[in-house]
Amino acid sequence: MQTATAPAQRKVPRPRADALRNRERIVTAAREMFVELGPEVPLDDIARRAGVGNATVYRNFPDRDALVREVVCSVMDRTAHAAAQALAETGDAFGALERFVHVAADERVSALCPMVTSTFDKDHPDLVAARMRVEQLVEEVMERARQAGQLRDDVGYGDLMVAVAQLSRPPAGTACPSVDRFLHRHLQLFLDGLRAPARSVLPGTAVTMEDLRQA
Repeated sequence: MQTATAPAQRKVPRPRADALRNRERIVTAAREMFVELGPEVPLDDIARRAGVGNATVYRNFPDRDALVREVVCSVMDRTAHAAAQALAETGDAFGALERFVHVAADERVSALCPMVTSTFDKDHPDLVAARMRVEQLVEEVMERARQAGQLRDDVGYGDLMVAVAQLSRPPAGTACPSVDRFLHRHLQLFLDGLRAPARSVLPGTAVTMEDLRQA
């Protein structure tokens, strides 16, 4: 008697290399234009900058919310990668924190912050997962500097990320590139204020991740 054989599993085809490149070009172009012009920039303009047709944009992202979410997640992923690289450094712990802060500012997190609070679902699983990766890795970077006695004890994750967002936010009506020469100078001033031993007592309490979620 012959036994029934299990049906062969269907293989999910991998996206073609050119399709992946097109998707990446769209996300890169969207990030640039969201930073320059805001999240309401026409998708047709994004397609032109990416060098793809309108149909390619809609094939990858059925609506604006899907594209905005992908851009925000990609920025968070690059920020998490910067934190992971900082953790991999074998030198000065506070130097690793400095490196992360400057790289995170270059990602223009502040320009994308309004999108996180816009119409799309900020509790989407992809966004939550990306946010958790960033939070965990940044906490590790900060804790290493704290354990080395280089980071003051009264500073929390929220303090760091709020300051990075505020200092990297361009003034109203000012293009990002025009303030780059001030950004890293002022960030370094802020970082010097994080060093232990503390030279002053901070008002209030350290800002936590939960504080940021509830803000």
